[in-house]
Amino acid sequence: MIASIKGRVLSKGPDGVVVDVNGVGYHVHVPLRSLGDIPDTGRDVFLYTYTNVREDAIQLFGFLTEEERRLFVTLIGINGIGPKLGLTILSGMPVRRFIEAVHNEDIDLLTKIPGLGRKTSARLVLELKGRLPSAGVRVGTTGEGLDADAVSALVNLGYKRSDSQRAVRDAMGKGLSSIEDIIKEALRYLTEG
Repeated sequence: MIASIKGRVLSKGPDGVVVDVNGVGYHVHVPLRSLGDIPDTGRDVFLYTYTNVREDAIQLFGFLTEEERRLFVTLIGINGIGPKLGLTILSGMPVRRFIEAVHNEDIDLLTKIPGLGRKTSARLVLELKGRLPSAGVRVGTTGEGLDADAVSALVNLGYKRSDSQRAVRDAMGKGLSSIEDIIKEALRYLTEG
């Protein structure tokens, strides 16, 4: 998987940007909201990326922040939300505002995103309610974002979500603050408990 891309902008438009990396041009789909922040043609750019592999295509999706990329990956992990709709959601609303809307169950606000109806918005709220960090917490650094990342890692290793949450809570209660230490302590709890 291509996790990031750094190179010179060859072109940019509504369908994304083309980034030249050592003579190879990569077409990267980006949220429309981010397009204005991408440097002009001929300038260097760095994007966090997600590689989507389908039977008929390999697509790169690019984001200016790790926070955007994480939300995109979370969104496309929901049944019925594909990369196109995930990108539309990120194009229609800033990450922080989207997280707040989910936490506040503000379906009316979510339906203002083109392509999101009431039914899909309600399902997003239901599916994402416990999976997103608090609106005031930066994704993947501290507090609930770190907690959610650790739980996600343990679930991906095959542990039950409820057991993983309990183990992570126990590890964080011991004052551990790095994701690696929290996961190690939680694994110790899960294997010994």
